[in-house]
Amino acid sequence: MSWLSSSQGVVLTAYHHSSKDRAVGESHGQGGEEAASSRRYGQYTMNQETSKAKEKPPFDRSSSQDSVDELSSMEDYWNEIDDIKKSSENRQDQEVVVVKEPDEGELEEEWLKEAGLSNLFGESAGDPQESMVFLSTLTRTQAAAVQKRVETVTQTLRKKNKQYHIPDVRDIFAQQAESKEKAPDGTESQSARTNENKHQGKDDPESSLVVGEKKLMPLVPEEAPASVTDINLEVSFAEQAVNQKESSKDRTQRNKGSDVPLLSFRLPKDKTGTTRIGDLAPQDMKKVCHLALIELTALYDVLGIELKQQKAVKIKTRDSGLFCVPLTVLLEQDQRKVPGTRIPLIFQKLISRIEEGGLETEGLLRIPGAAIRIKSLCQELEAKFYEGTFNWESVKQHDAASLLKLFIRELPQPLLSGEYLKAFQAVQNLPTKKQQLQALNLLVLLLPDVNRDTLKALLEFLQRVIDNKEENKMTVMNVAMVMAPNLFMCHALGLKSSEQREFAMAAGTANTMHLMIRYQNILWTIPKFLVNQVRKQNTENLKKDKKTVKKLLKKMAYDREKYDKQDRSTNDADVPQGVIRVQAPHLSKVSMAIQLTEELKASDVLARFLSQESGIAQTLKKGEVFLYEIGGNIGERCLDDDTYMKDLYQLNPNAEWVIKSKPS
Repeated sequence: MSWLSSSQGVVLTAYHHSSKDRAVGESHGQGGEEAASSRRYGQYTMNQETSKAKEKPPFDRSSSQDSVDELSSMEDYWNEIDDIKKSSENRQDQEVVVVKEPDEGELEEEWLKEAGLSNLFGESAGDPQESMVFLSTLTRTQAAAVQKRVETVTQTLRKKNKQYHIPDVRDIFAQQAESKEKAPDGTESQSARTNENKHQGKDDPESSLVVGEKKLMPLVPEEAPASVTDINLEVSFAEQAVNQKESSKDRTQRNKGSDVPLLSFRLPKDKTGTTRIGDLAPQDMKKVCHLALIELTALYDVLGIELKQQKAVKIKTRDSGLFCVPLTVLLEQDQRKVPGTRIPLIFQKLISRIEEGGLETEGLLRIPGAAIRIKSLCQELEAKFYEGTFNWESVKQHDAASLLKLFIRELPQPLLSGEYLKAFQAVQNLPTKKQQLQALNLLVLLLPDVNRDTLKALLEFLQRVIDNKEENKMTVMNVAMVMAPNLFMCHALGLKSSEQREFAMAAGTANTMHLMIRYQNILWTIPKFLVNQVRKQNTENLKKDKKTVKKLLKKMAYDREKYDKQDRSTNDADVPQGVIRVQAPHLSKVSMAIQLTEELKASDVLARFLSQESGIAQTLKKGEVFLYEIGGNIGERCLDDDTYMKDLYQLNPNAEWVIKSKPS
């Protein structure tokens, strides 16, 4: 693969070789002696042309001894690189079509399209009022990120003398300038900012390993004592970063010379309910994705990290088969066999086969299968998998694990997506683990559905492996180091790098992989501030729609006052103050009026309805039906069990409440 052929050797300091479990895997294949000799002095060569180590950059110890200890024990990472190289020697590279490098203006133009703001420029541009509602809901940092990209595109279009309508940036952001003193939904009020500053005072210290001039965030030892802190989902992440920068000098002086505990993160309880990916209607999720891209860009801008979207590389791909096939193509052919499936069948089967062998197996995922046997299994799977004649009993557990990693590596576009792989890699450059988690949260939201669903299945499987760490000796750090090269290095993108960058990449991506596994519950949560921005957009759009309807009614000579009264009476019909009517069209009790109390939760509402079902039906329905918030300032939202209904009702008083099953 191209990225392997251009890589350099890497030397790890304080390296102690331990090849006990490696011998198990390498005894199955050839080249074990060669691999052992290349690691004899702690040197890992990633291509055969590198015969001796070059002068290495200085590795300075930081105040945290843990950072050096963790990074010097990254043997699993480099062993995995060796295995990847061996498995790729006899496999044919995919043909990459070289495309012209886009200029900055083209990249920013693509960014605006992805953010749902394409009507601000181009041949179809006209009155930008269509985007004004959207822009009016942005935070200050989000608006600044959009404005920066609009200015770049404007300059590029003027240079090219395109006859497009080029809006004046001052006109587009006039509303933001007028309301700069206000805190729109999704931004921080003064009290929220004060509270966040308190949290920021407890933020994680920048304990790091220095590689040349590059700081790396160390992996956190699992057994290390940690203080638990909440991830603030109510305030824009970029706005939090601004506040943190403002108070960073004072905090640095307070923390200097003191032992600040390592942090562990958790989701705070939200009385209006936690919103997870899959809970929103498609039209609202699309708005969330637009906002997530703008928020991610704003966060990187505030922290001074360059965020360049990778324009999709054109690759000649197969239109059928299992390996080297795009995820979307795989899913299309799988859905013809199993309608509704969201994860490729071969991916599911490989995980199932590994689990059948028992997750207690020592060295699981770390010990490779025999290279010759893996190649033979690939060919046999391609021929027999969809026919249903493949003999899975012949697949050894370590071979299944190697096939799973091979499947991920050989996707024509990376599992983390071609557009955002570089952004995932750049997460390691963010100053604190909290900000790294926030960026990962936004990036997961931006992934295509099939990539996100497959990544979720992978991370859940990896967590199950880690749950058996006492038997299989695979801690979260071990698993992170083994899996990072498979997810973060993409041969199709031709990621060439220096030796120093390779070491930084190894440490940084292993750290990012660690965070993705450990905090996957956080990553699949939609931040409340984004949901609130969607609510505000919907409210503004409803106001516009109502104005249009009223004008139409007036033209039709209807009495506007009579219409308003009818509108109010429809919403309030037979429902007293403090009572909601819940509909359940598929249950025995199809409707029920429920009194709102301070302690009433969504789970209580469901329980009342299910108690009306017969014994067997009650068991079947539990976990299959959910309470939904529909209409008002949201399209549709599935409520988690711990949602306090009175608090949510106050946030969206015009919503309807319906019990139904989730769409497949």
